[in-house]
Amino acid sequence: MLFSSPILVASGTFGYAAEMDGLIDFKRIGGIIPKTVTLQMRAGNPPPRTVETASGLLNSIGLDNDGMDEFLEQKLPYLKTLGTKIIVSVAVENIDECPVIGEKLQSAVGIDAVELNVSCPNVSGGVDFAADAKLCEMIVTKMRQSLSLPLIVKLSPNVWNIGEIAKAAESGGADAVSAVNTCLALAVDWRSRRPRLGNGFGGLSGPAIKPIALRCVRHVFQAVRIPVIGIGGIATIDDIMEFFVTGASAVQIGTANFYNPQTMMQILDALPQALNEIGAKSVSEIVGTLEL
Repeated sequence: MLFSSPILVASGTFGYAAEMDGLIDFKRIGGIIPKTVTLQMRAGNPPPRTVETASGLLNSIGLDNDGMDEFLEQKLPYLKTLGTKIIVSVAVENIDECPVIGEKLQSAVGIDAVELNVSCPNVSGGVDFAADAKLCEMIVTKMRQSLSLPLIVKLSPNVWNIGEIAKAAESGGADAVSAVNTCLALAVDWRSRRPRLGNGFGGLSGPAIKPIALRCVRHVFQAVRIPVIGIGGIATIDDIMEFFVTGASAVQIGTANFYNPQTMMQILDALPQALNEIGAKSVSEIVGTLEL
């Protein structure tokens, strides 16, 4: 699948896009990935759900959403009008949900691709699918059987060998992988001796995790033949150029959207000059050119 721009919106940081109407030009970005949807409605985790940390944001949302049918009926019609690719992020609680979700997505009009979130650290079972290569391949295979749309698998940094997990996703039929989701972390209030999140542990995102994300992208790039989409702490033109040379063919911008909704527009404006600076005419010329 080709994007008009290598800059996409990371799931969970953009709502269902209506929240950003008037703040950015949707047609300039490569695609929007709305917040993750599950087959059935989820209430999510108890509050507090977010807390700021040094150079990052810790969250424990717990995939709060109204379920697949509500998304397709109430959210997708608006998303289809935005003039960019719509990539639906989905998570499953068990492998038996794959064909049900796959068939619903396949029959819907206006979906350009699917991102299978096997890596959310705030949900029971979420990390298990991303931490075990056999389970990952099994669930991707099952989803692929009922889905002909392009399939992206979102990987977790909370694993020993992310390259092995990426290869499993590729073997299962993934068309691309995105790396990485948030890093499992903890914030505490020492006075009350309690976690600062209602669910205890959460997922860390933002600038603090960029070096981890870059390491993961490099390992994944070396392990698979399918495209890699980089995610993690991206906020500037320098950040995305680092991801491109490390091995990402596209990037997703997430946490930066919260504090500067213009981030993507600013990066897009700066991209031609950055490419020109190193004598490149396109992003594809520099993908994976890191000398390491």
